[in-house]
Amino acid sequence: MGLAPLLVVLVLQREMRWALAVFILAGLTDVLDGLAARWSQQRTTLGAMLDPVADKILLTSCFIALTWGPDLVVPLPVWLTVVTLSRDAIIIISVAAVNLAHGRRMFYPSLLGKLTTASQLVTVGVVLLLDAFRWTFAPVGWIFLITLGLTVTSALHYVYLASTGRTGVAPS
Repeated sequence: MGLAPLLVVLVLQREMRWALAVFILAGLTDVLDGLAARWSQQRTTLGAMLDPVADKILLTSCFIALTWGPDLVVPLPVWLTVVTLSRDAIIIISVAAVNLAHGRRMFYPSLLGKLTTASQLVTVGVVLLLDAFRWTFAPVGWIFLITLGLTVTSALHYVYLASTGRTGVAPS
């Protein structure tokens, strides 16, 4: 979570190689934190809530910076950023509405939601890599479209789960 502001500043200052390094570092610390919690059996409710929040802060920051940042060789398309941010807002509103109407419920990440997050992380990583080395890569458009499809599908899936009162399967 703490590396997101640094990453945005680096993108805005056109320090794309450093931004890529910070993104990789953020990913590694997230993985190591998760592994340490599992291995030591130290999973907590707070940790379970903060981990996806940290992912969202990092992704949202990256999507905004990599869409409207200066001098990008390969920016993220505005339409992909708008859909991604809208998905998150729709999920938050749906969960809040269900919780207000029916009492507190836990909504666990679905496999589709996890695939969407993974796709968004790959998309950001590819764009950072391309911009860090000032490369172009024609098939990046396909990565954008795959991420778009997963993002829209998972948003509809979460809205369906919220509207039917289903909360997904608890993580093991």
